[in-house]
Amino acid sequence: MDALPATSSSSSYLLTNYPLISALLAFVIAQSTKLFTSWYKERRWDLKQLVGSGGMPSSHSATVAALAMSVGFQEGFGGSLFATALILACVVMYDATGVRLQAGRQAEVLNQIVYELPAEHPLAESRPLHELLGHTPPQVIAGGLLGITTAVIGYLFIIAVR
Repeated sequence: MDALPATSSSSSYLLTNYPLISALLAFVIAQSTKLFTSWYKERRWDLKQLVGSGGMPSSHSATVAALAMSVGFQEGFGGSLFATALILACVVMYDATGVRLQAGRQAEVLNQIVYELPAEHPLAESRPLHELLGHTPPQVIAGGLLGITTAVIGYLFIIAVR
């Protein structure tokens, strides 16, 4: 596929920045989807899902996948800008299933330990740690696919309006 022409300085408004719009739209769709996947799982609406981390699909993965794909469409898949966006996406997605997921699991264990402390212990009344930090591999894959799909639909839309 031919690369889309780079935005010129005279039309570099945020509203015409295809990679930025693609990434933000993927983020919004992913966060909105979490509201419904949470309802399906728990049968209750949890509006915190709109701004929270963790859950299905990974909005971090959707955002960076959409960014990388749209940069590839706009600048070409053989350039250094696409390579940079792709490496960023890989690091973010790896981190979501690695460090952040493990930190969330550690928070679960620590919260359980604090919960079992005697009432007179100084930490017994401490606020619980946030447990839902990272993502499982299926959540990251779903977010990545959502991001790629968002970028492809955006690219097809741009081609159609030309």
